[in-house]
Amino acid sequence: MQRKFAEALKTFRKEVYKVEHDADQLKEITDDALSLTKDALDNAYHYHFHKLPDASRAEVINMINNYTLEALLPPIVEKINKRHLMLERKLDLLVSLLEEALDKINKEDR
Repeated sequence: MQRKFAEALKTFRKEVYKVEHDADQLKEITDDALSLTKDALDNAYHYHFHKLPDASRAEVINMINNYTLEALLPPIVEKINKRHLMLERKLDLLVSLLEEALDKINKEDR
């Protein structure tokens, strides 16, 4: 029984390594992350003034907003999405490992 669990754990570790290092998997995750990033940035909120400020102040606020949306936010959101997608794949592999372990326990009880 212990050998079966060791084999299942070894298989799980191999699959996690593939998810983290395989070029095709990484390209797929990157494409998904870029798509999610584009969607998130397209839905970015815009600040609306309640009172009209003077023109120079509004210009500065708009420059800060544009810089944040175009330069700072995209790489941050992309990294968050990549990590999220990687964790989702690892979680799927962990669930399959758990299901396999429970099946083996169930078969041994019979």
